[in-house]
Amino acid sequence: MCEDCGKKPSTFHMTEIINGTSKETNLCEDCASKSEEFAFNPSFSIQNLLAGLLDIPGEKEIKTDKIDDICCKNCGTSYEEFKRKGKFGCSKWYESFRVQLEPILKKIHGHDTHIGKIPKRTGGKIKIKKDISSLKSNLQVAIQNEEFEEAAVLRDEIKKLQNEMDNS
Repeated sequence: MCEDCGKKPSTFHMTEIINGTSKETNLCEDCASKSEEFAFNPSFSIQNLLAGLLDIPGEKEIKTDKIDDICCKNCGTSYEEFKRKGKFGCSKWYESFRVQLEPILKKIHGHDTHIGKIPKRTGGKIKIKKDISSLKSNLQVAIQNEEFEEAAVLRDEIKKLQNEMDNS
């Protein structure tokens, strides 16, 4: 039931977590439309979110003398303007602002390389090839680190996948 009027079933549910303390609110449609907590904030946008991520307090500072002087080599847009807009401009921004963007992309995605997804029903061989490539990279790292037991396991897994691909 609605926590405000107590008459209608609650259809709007919000969980607010502040400093580890959780507060749940359950309201009916009428009460939610009157509540400021459930009001839609039109100023929120992905651009504002990205712009906010570019200046996370406590993050390592970029080791350059004047970060505000960094500009895109293609269009001339400054890093400061990019931070303010939170939008990418020309296709060269990734290259121009790579040093600043890599830590943010790694934090958001867990890596800085686009991996993508392959549909299961159509991408069988493609997925196996991708897995083999990844295992080969891991194998090289294991060999460099002289982790020969791990390298042997990876080698066997690569052979297994190659046989699977050849037989399909």
